Amino acid sequence: MDISYQLYSSRDAGPMEDTLKLLASLGYTQVEGFGGVYADPHAFKALLDENGLTMPSGHFFPLGSFEEDFDKSIAAAKVLGMERVFCPAPTDEYRNGAGMAEWKDLANRLNEAGKRVRDAGLRFGWHNHHWEFQGLQEGTVPMQVILDMAPEIEWEMDVAWVVRGGADPLLWIEAQADRITTAHVKDIAPSGQNEDEDGWADVGHGTMDWPAIMAALKGAGVDLFVMEHDKPNDAKRFATRSIEAVKGF
Repeated sequence: MDISYQLYSSRDAGPMEDTLKLLASLGYTQVEGFGGVYADPHAFKALLDENGLTMPSGHFFPLGSFEEDFDKSIAAAKVLGMERVFCPAPTDEYRNGAGMAEWKDLANRLNEAGKRVRDAGLRFGWHNHHWEFQGLQEGTVPMQVILDMAPEIEWEMDVAWVVRGGADPLLWIEAQADRITTAHVKDIAPSGQNEDEDGWADVGHGTMDWPAIMAALKGAGVDLFVMEHDKPNDAKRFATRSIEAVKGF
């Protein structure tokens, strides 16, 4: 199994050149991009090649990256060798009590963006946080609205954020097996621990039942697994312990 690494996890860990060398030495073969590495796509692609790494996926934020900045985003993705691209989060207006109408509007925009991206020869999807699992008055959740109204986009499931949103990831994996193509692999610390890391843990060192979750994701056909930690205080430790753990799942 090829294991990828979301470079956002190492945004505060010093020069990205050093991070890429470390990841390659640990056995990672892939990385996932984010906005902080797209300034010079050709130069960054050279660094990837130098370290024997590929970038099959990337995050582009906000959704406007696939609207008014479409050409720039697609050009960067292609230079870096991406096959699939994801919008990783809603903007602020969706994070604080947005209703059905607002989420439908977002889903419609995602649907249109997906058509444009696919026409350009790439795959497109959405990466969730916890906001998408906060209940709406209509008795559903925003994640379901997105999946229903943008039926051709993929889902990069951030499993730990599903849990933080109060939902059961195994039930969602079972119900949406045909939509989930990519997964973010992160862990949640026991209550009261790792508060300086926003309560996240290195993969395999938290409360998530990753062996069961990985089995379910593989059974659903997920073929890209991306290690991520939103706020590690030691990115080298996180990268090292996480790949060691996931190889045993």
